[in-house]
Amino acid sequence: MQQADVLLVNGIVLTMDEAFRQYPRGAVALRGDSILMVGDVDAVTAAVSAQEIIDCTGCVIMPGLVNCHTHTPMTLLRGLADDLRLDVWLYGYMLPVERAFVSPEFVALGTKLACAEMIRSGVTCVNDMYYFEDTIAETIAHAGMRALCSQTIMQFPTPDAASADESLEFAERFVQKWLGHPLITPVVAPHAPYTCSGELMRACAEIAIRYDVPLHIHISETYQEVEECRREHGMPVVNWVKKNGVLEAKVIAAHCVAIDAGEMRTLRNAGATVAHNPSANLKLASGIANVQQMLNTGLKVGIGTDGPASNNDLDHFEEMRLAALLAKGSTRDPLAVPARTAMLMATRMGAQALHVGDQTGSLEPGKRADVIVVEIDRLHTAPRYADVAPGSDAIYTQIVYSGKSTDVRDVFVNGRCLMRDRELLTLNEAELKAQAGEVARRVHSFLAAREGDVLRKLAAIGGVQQEESFEVQVKARIDDPQPIIDLINKGEEITVVRHVHYRQYDTYFFFEHEPSRLRYREDERVDENGRVVSSRYRLTLVSGQREREYPHSVLLSRVRFMSPADRSLRFYREYFKPDHEVHVEKDRLRWEVIYDDEEMFINIDRMTKPAREGYYLEIKSRTWSQRDAERKAAAIGKLLARFGVSDDAVLRQEYVQIAQEAPLAQA
Repeated sequence: MQQADVLLVNGIVLTMDEAFRQYPRGAVALRGDSILMVGDVDAVTAAVSAQEIIDCTGCVIMPGLVNCHTHTPMTLLRGLADDLRLDVWLYGYMLPVERAFVSPEFVALGTKLACAEMIRSGVTCVNDMYYFEDTIAETIAHAGMRALCSQTIMQFPTPDAASADESLEFAERFVQKWLGHPLITPVVAPHAPYTCSGELMRACAEIAIRYDVPLHIHISETYQEVEECRREHGMPVVNWVKKNGVLEAKVIAAHCVAIDAGEMRTLRNAGATVAHNPSANLKLASGIANVQQMLNTGLKVGIGTDGPASNNDLDHFEEMRLAALLAKGSTRDPLAVPARTAMLMATRMGAQALHVGDQTGSLEPGKRADVIVVEIDRLHTAPRYADVAPGSDAIYTQIVYSGKSTDVRDVFVNGRCLMRDRELLTLNEAELKAQAGEVARRVHSFLAAREGDVLRKLAAIGGVQQEESFEVQVKARIDDPQPIIDLINKGEEITVVRHVHYRQYDTYFFFEHEPSRLRYREDERVDENGRVVSSRYRLTLVSGQREREYPHSVLLSRVRFMSPADRSLRFYREYFKPDHEVHVEKDRLRWEVIYDDEEMFINIDRMTKPAREGYYLEIKSRTWSQRDAERKAAAIGKLLARFGVSDDAVLRQEYVQIAQEAPLAQA
């Protein structure tokens, strides 16, 4: 007779093996870190004795669930910025908070909280992607779970690396340290094609190939991402990552909401797999992945929760159920992704999707002892048709459509019991909740202070280029710009450095409790035939006050900060939440000139929206001191006289004020 450590008996055993074997009155024997025997209870107990026998009457004994994609420390950001679009949520809130708070201590606490929640949900194996992944790996291993730990790499600085090169070096050391660990599989994780250059993705793939470890990457999470990839690279996302060598590694592609049939075949042919995240994709309105088509194509598809900041939980029973229901609703096919397939995606196929199917995901002798016991004799699962038709698919439908994470009674990983009779054995829930509450208070204070300050919100999303700058400027209304253009082109006293033609589209954001205003500008540079040759986008935070006035109504004004605008107008509108907006469109002729030994800019503008009669002459020059400002103001006054512009024509209004106050031109 063989000796086992633990014998689970009298439960319905769902092996989730290739044949989907069931044992209506079955048993599973665990020895060390592995499964010793699986079968009918009489056959197993006749062949095996055990130190501990656990009665599982009224329960299902099945493989532990596999969470194929998440960001475990983001439990500490759960509920932080809900009901936002993905880009606003990510760039406006998550990344700024992470820059301010993420540390080894932060990720350790968040990971412990996540492990406690996942163990209670019956998850025994998780694929994580975050920062300070070495700390996360140590935390997960101490909690006793199995994990793929994916060290995040981005093109720009992250909480654990000042540069992409540093991220690569850290990732390689991380892989070297954890190779061969019984619970932890190290993974290289270029975050996404929109946060990693092609060269950086290729470097990540080279590390993954060199050490034969998986590569974990977000792919086609939103349709906006796909459109931007086509616009920038002229091809779909999957083709772009393939071109940069990513698919030469063992890829785990998270989301894949917006991939087409050709991209599915490309992933399949490369041996890549997909982590489907139904709840997060719905909550962030990213879309619904076509899982039925993926499965029909032959792709291995697992189920992930995504991070608890975008889900907002780690309940894998909920994800199983939703994966089945979404597939049916989106295809209008009730046979799409039946319950057994959903459970397969959460167990054996999920393990295959993580490239660890040889270790876990099914109850078979020799595989790791990752086993859960799920009570099915509960009010919300009654009556039990699985008892009426043993061996049928009724047991899968009962678990997937009626089961809940609270039904999980016992959890074993690698032969070690992590939860017994719903009591966690490796983590202290009360302590974790108290510590998480303290973090939440600090994060809330940080965001509350920022929300009332446009400058701090602008700085939080990065890219602020220029601190406070000053310029002297004057604006005048003119009827005919040609005489001024002729004087400029003559080259007498005025030296032209550069001449350009722009179309400008300005959106001004105004805030009730903020004297400054924020301007979003799109500049289209056009050639002599009116064709657009280039575009640029900028944010400018402008003080609402004039600093000083000089003769001829030349004003000294202050531009507080400037930043490139690398997001859409819609993003900034939803992020800054202005109280009201004003839109101005202009056609602008601009000359950079030297006059009276001073560098100046001369603009001749025509307002096209809202339409205004005539033209506007604007002369301005940047300044850096009071004496410099006085000298340049005097030069501007001389130039006004040279152009024949009287003081009566000078305007004190800015374009945004003209747009609001001046009457529309008559047709």
